[in-house]
Amino acid sequence: MPYVDGYLLPVAKKKLPAYRGIAKMAAKIWRDNGALEYRECVGEDLELKGLQRFPKVIKARRGETVVFAWIVFRSRADRDRVNAKVMKDPRIARMMKKPMPFDCTRMACGGFEVLVEA
Repeated sequence: MPYVDGYLLPVAKKKLPAYRGIAKMAAKIWRDNGALEYRECVGEDLELKGLQRFPKVIKARRGETVVFAWIVFRSRADRDRVNAKVMKDPRIARMMKKPMPFDCTRMACGGFEVLVEA
């Protein structure tokens, strides 16, 4: 079964263009190193009644929206292999030297086994 790394983070709406640039580069790096799929999604319909809201969960501040992202791998072992290659990729090192358009300490992430695949 595939394995998925998932991410949830707040991003200032005014910084979304800068974030998109970083996300496009990250997508290329992960795909070049073996990830099967890379998606970054920006919150659009986040005010659903009766349910816990992503902005509340991530403690989004005024002027921020939520980015929900995931990367798909063949397996957990493949995820570990791909991520190790990504961390050695010189493009990541160059990207990490630049200021990020979001607060990395407020990002939630984790690895997930696929429970259902349709």
